[in-house]
Amino acid sequence: MTDSSKVRVGMIGAGEISAYHLAGLAATNLADVRVVMSRTAATAQQAADKFSVPEIATDLDSVIERDDIDAVVIATPDNTHMDYAVRALKAGKAVLLQKPMGRSVEECQMIIDTAKRSGTKLSVSFMHRYFEEVQAIRRLLGQGKMGRVLSARMRNATLGPEWNSWFYSAENVGGGAVMQLGVHGIDLIQYVLGGITDVSANCSLQRPSRTLKDGTIVYPDNEDHAIAHYKLESGVDVVHEISYNECAGTDRFRFEIYCEEGTALLRTQRGRLMLYAPHLTGEEEWTIPELAEPAFGKSHHQHWLNVVQGSEAPEGTAEAGLQTIRVADAIYQSDKKKGWVKLDSSPQYSI
Repeated sequence: MTDSSKVRVGMIGAGEISAYHLAGLAATNLADVRVVMSRTAATAQQAADKFSVPEIATDLDSVIERDDIDAVVIATPDNTHMDYAVRALKAGKAVLLQKPMGRSVEECQMIIDTAKRSGTKLSVSFMHRYFEEVQAIRRLLGQGKMGRVLSARMRNATLGPEWNSWFYSAENVGGGAVMQLGVHGIDLIQYVLGGITDVSANCSLQRPSRTLKDGTIVYPDNEDHAIAHYKLESGVDVVHEISYNECAGTDRFRFEIYCEEGTALLRTQRGRLMLYAPHLTGEEEWTIPELAEPAFGKSHHQHWLNVVQGSEAPEGTAEAGLQTIRVADAIYQSDKKKGWVKLDSSPQYSI
């Protein structure tokens, strides 16, 4: 027997990131996940068994043509995002699309245009937005409680995906580490600090070959390292490091924000959030604010499900998804021309 108040969801993709989505959906108690789809039945079954999903599928149409599915999460390789999202939106299904939204500005715009024409709800999965520490510092800065932001540093670094070779093909990803990993940081910078207007960057391939967990040797044709310098609308300077070459990796990301009246460190060795802001805290020392600890992914998926049901307004993640690709494009352009690239101040997109 099913609960009619829950959003009926199809999970499209059963790779590494699907566990985040399935666990987050389960934690909300607002979703009825009815099917997991993967091109390989065994992979779909494994995910379905782990999260007690009753059915599996091996093709998209068998999910999006169902009348008992309201929404889908699309977490498949990047080169399928546009096709799968467009087809799901045309079928009238609300979509939560894994980042990066698409491999190019044109692919992102196609998805947004389809959502607009179909009147169907489209969201892009920027999971880091919904961490408690991100929400806390965004509120503090928005209230002006740390004074004017002067500069910031963002670092996205991992060992690199070890589970599949497609990440190391520029054709599949639309780029490299910037597109797959860096878009997380690009979105956070703009979500917390404001829009990026100018970009200067260098990209490189530091490891010409890699050995995956299964022993497969791959030879990447895309970048595994980049350093970008951004100018924001507010005039703030931001440095962004992106790397697939850090053995320990950052804890999702590392974000340092320097203000006139304090410093905020997010997800460093000091913890999820550390503040030095005597004017705010009353302490002439580093302090650790108390933060809630919801189940991983719960806040993110709860917001999305509420958007699908109409009880919360969307946060513009689709537009943000396109904007992150525009910034990524500027990074690649800057690397080629060895100079600053200015982003168009009035991009054309809406849903």
